Amino acid sequence: MQRTLIIFKPDCVQRRLVGSILQRFEAKGLRLVALKLIKVDRALGEKHYAEHKGKPFFEGLISFITASPVVVGVLEGNEAIAVVRTMLGATNGAAAAPGTIRGDYSISKQNNLVHGSDSPESAEREIALWFNPAELADYTIEGESWVSAGS
Repeated sequence: MQRTLIIFKPDCVQRRLVGSILQRFEAKGLRLVALKLIKVDRALGEKHYAEHKGKPFFEGLISFITASPVVVGVLEGNEAIAVVRTMLGATNGAAAAPGTIRGDYSISKQNNLVHGSDSPESAEREIALWFNPAELADYTIEGESWVSAGS
């Protein structure tokens, strides 16, 4: 099983799409491991987007992620990182395929609703940044083998 961080960004929270989008991840067969609503401060935003520091769009990223509360979570499942990234679609919502989350709900590159980790290394770093180990729940779902057996 693989874990990935997801952030329902300020635009997602403000548009009240968190539940609809979370339901899509759960319907796919991903298990929710952690979830919380928080107001991101500048320091956390800068840590999360550290690889973009010094780039022209960095300040815009920080302003955006700190503008309103976000819902941050951890999803777990077979190939969770690739599954979430595929479900999200292209970064630019205007170019994202219909049927993807961004293709269905976004027409912006910045306001693209949800962040998902892009690699196992990023997922590990990001999960540790946003959650302490005690906040991650290990449990089984009855009948889960009907969703992910043979993976």
